[in-house]
Amino acid sequence: MRAGEDEAVRIDKLHGELLEAGESLPRLREVLARQEPDDEIVLGVLRRAVPARFLDHLGTTPPWSERPRILARVVLHPRAPRALSLRLVGSLFWRDLADVAAAPHVSAAVRVRAEATLKELLRDMRLGDRMTLAKVATPALLPLLLLDTDRKVTEAALINHRLREDDLLNALRQPEVPLALLDSVVSSTRWSEVYGVRLALVLQPRTPLPVALLQISSLVKRDLVRVAEAAGIRPLLQASARAVLERL
Repeated sequence: MRAGEDEAVRIDKLHGELLEAGESLPRLREVLARQEPDDEIVLGVLRRAVPARFLDHLGTTPPWSERPRILARVVLHPRAPRALSLRLVGSLFWRDLADVAAAPHVSAAVRVRAEATLKELLRDMRLGDRMTLAKVATPALLPLLLLDTDRKVTEAALINHRLREDDLLNALRQPEVPLALLDSVVSSTRWSEVYGVRLALVLQPRTPLPVALLQISSLVKRDLVRVAEAAGIRPLLQASARAVLERL
């Protein structure tokens, strides 16, 4: 019997006995003690329907409760009790927290807790980890990642399919918007053609002047008037807006 087949058989056997034990904690403990499954077997079983008491046992009983990979799978399980998941979230690695935050079947309270924990971890995360997170982050985290000072992170955030136009526009309107974001937006094939983004680049004082000037000709009349007349707009941009208005 090949190793993969052996593992599948062991998962099937453990799963079947767990279902027979049901919600009886003594029987669940007896099954685990007798079969002595390794982490991979338990992880395989956790991809299936299991008794809720089994999930609670794994999340609260050593050695299982000391293994973040097991705890992550418990939290992500559709039958995981919300109270248990809330207790376990703080023990997860950031990658698992990102999975929990993005899982629609997980309780909203648990997802919010995962996002809050990720926000706390973000400032100490390595560049590569921030880049990876930016690609998969939920909307609650993307505003922070858009304001990262490293262009590799902002570029990753811009290709995240969860990024909403309003969130990007809010980031572009920030007084201290990083140049990394401005550069990334200009280079983005997805966002550089969005009208609201073009207008935001013109109105953002930190946008490099040549970049802002390139956007002027794409603005509609009401926004050209706004640029030409609003206080705080750079004089050369206002002059360019007036010149375009005169040609309309």
